[in-house]
Amino acid sequence: MAKARGTDGSLLESLPWTLFALVFSLVPHFQFLPWWISAAFIVCGIWRFSIEKRRRPIPPTWFRGALALLCFLGVLATYSTVSGVGPGSALLAIMAALKLLETLKRRDQFVLLFISIFLVMSSLLREQHLWSLPYLLVAVFLIMTAWLRISSAAGQKARRSFSTSGRLVMYAAPLAIAMWIFFPRIATPFWSVPMDTGTGTSGISDTMSPGDISSLSLSDAVAFRVEFKGEVPAPRDRYWRGLVLTVFNGRTWTGNDPFRGARVHEQVVNSGRPVEYTITLEPTRQQWVFALDMPWNWTLERTFMGRQQQLIRARPIDQRVAYEAVSYLDYRTDVDLTEFARSFYESIPTQSNQRTQELAKRMRNTAGSDAAFIEAVLMRFHEQEYYYTLEPPPLGNNSVDRFLFETRQGFCEHYASAFAVMMRAAGIPARVVLGYQGGEMNPMGGHLIVRQSDAHAWNEVWIEDIGWRRVDPTAAVAPERIEVGRSGSMFNGAGAAWGFDMPSVLLHRMTLYWDAMNATWNEWVLGYGPDNQDKLMKWLGMDDPDWRKMMLTMIAIVIGIVLLISLVLSLRYRPPKRDRAAILYKKFVRKTGIEPSTGETPATFAVRVDGESVMPAETVDAITSTYLDVRYGPPNPQALLRLESEVRNL
Repeated sequence: MAKARGTDGSLLESLPWTLFALVFSLVPHFQFLPWWISAAFIVCGIWRFSIEKRRRPIPPTWFRGALALLCFLGVLATYSTVSGVGPGSALLAIMAALKLLETLKRRDQFVLLFISIFLVMSSLLREQHLWSLPYLLVAVFLIMTAWLRISSAAGQKARRSFSTSGRLVMYAAPLAIAMWIFFPRIATPFWSVPMDTGTGTSGISDTMSPGDISSLSLSDAVAFRVEFKGEVPAPRDRYWRGLVLTVFNGRTWTGNDPFRGARVHEQVVNSGRPVEYTITLEPTRQQWVFALDMPWNWTLERTFMGRQQQLIRARPIDQRVAYEAVSYLDYRTDVDLTEFARSFYESIPTQSNQRTQELAKRMRNTAGSDAAFIEAVLMRFHEQEYYYTLEPPPLGNNSVDRFLFETRQGFCEHYASAFAVMMRAAGIPARVVLGYQGGEMNPMGGHLIVRQSDAHAWNEVWIEDIGWRRVDPTAAVAPERIEVGRSGSMFNGAGAAWGFDMPSVLLHRMTLYWDAMNATWNEWVLGYGPDNQDKLMKWLGMDDPDWRKMMLTMIAIVIGIVLLISLVLSLRYRPPKRDRAAILYKKFVRKTGIEPSTGETPATFAVRVDGESVMPAETVDAITSTYLDVRYGPPNPQALLRLESEVRNL
């Protein structure tokens, strides 16, 4: 006989709750999942509900098996692997979708809810935003409610399931908080997961062609936050050094591969007062580490300084990192430059941008010295009709020629590229530096916000007996961009001419409040490592905290919380006190010497006592009748007094 595959509609009440819990657990993943997985999940959910509603049979086993194999191959083809957060989340999502098509009983829905919990937890592997905690609490609450709805009796209202779920979450919260605070933290995790978020990118690549940074200039995404330990440098001194580009092919600037510089610190001579600060860098999936020009010390592990004084990490930054650094604003570097290095920094294609090269040679002959030539080029940008704009026209081939002599419109990278080409054409070593410039102070959080819109390109030229000297040609065209920064330019009217929209003051203030909350969340929750834990333990009065003390404290607090919750539950669910009528009736039962049977009513018990003739039937009937009046009839104090008298007279 063939096995029945049809449904009976018994899941119509619980299946919508399970589907809703699954959808809610997938919400953080939708933006990262391939479109076909999201579509497959929606189709399977609608299909399964339709099957249950219309009492249709579920798909056959061979069809489900073929579909599962096809989806697995689809995930493998999309990600080229099945390990990591992205492929793992995709497999979980498609597993939940296919599991719906074989769900026949309520116990099958428990498996789907287990998958929902894993989906919620896996979303935290990508990022833990400020909204992650409320999302986690709501998700657990909904999954537990769906769980209770599966187990609830027919006709039970959803309000009771919501109430029970809420109490369970409230009971679990203090346990989770205590374990999170006191569980000993370690500097490095026990394990790591391949990160493939695709979201956290600095936007600054290791190449630069005019027009590349334009999209960044319109992005309000945070690149990093800075907390200074002393006086905050002026906006014109906030050059956040990233990477250095040294090779020009006629249109595009590129840099050398990252490698450790040999005795690079000996090439830098610092003077003046050091600037100490802490940077919280957002994920970039790149190796570049940003620091105030010129960095001297830093605490980020596996980070070194390259030959062009750029900071490079041995592995990409795929998670938010915080590090302390010390920089000097007044410095000299590479005072002695070898002939080979000099020729390397002067190299440009001779057949490209020839009008620019001819102009540079004429201006250099007229100027008479390298320093005078540099000032002459800056004055040309300042006095002639060159404009700073975020929406420049396309340049095509010989981009520097077209920019200098035709369009004359651009932003930082246009001017940095043109300036470097002119320097090299005149025989002056030059290079391009990419990073960020400026930043906005957040008075609510007391930190500096450096956004992607602060991405910037400037130059360094080598001068005899001085070394590499920073020159920013953008300052000659749009001094407001350097003096007051991008955010200040938006409010003083200069940003409107560049392509910025004038923001609402109220909305901007709300954005700063939100950023301050995010910074606090990052520091005390996401950044709750060994150092912050030690600070908190000392603030709580624990001298010389170590892992033994914290473990014992955590165990003691957890035991105390469990005992407290147990006491609350025992008081909540303790049996009600018996009333006076029940006590008197129990005394009567003992006098009879006969044990009532389970579920036996007083009337039935009275008949059995009368049959045993252990006491007069009139007495038994009178006490039973009076007890029933007191217990189940309308309130009657006289009946209770009569029951007491009858029992006392036995």
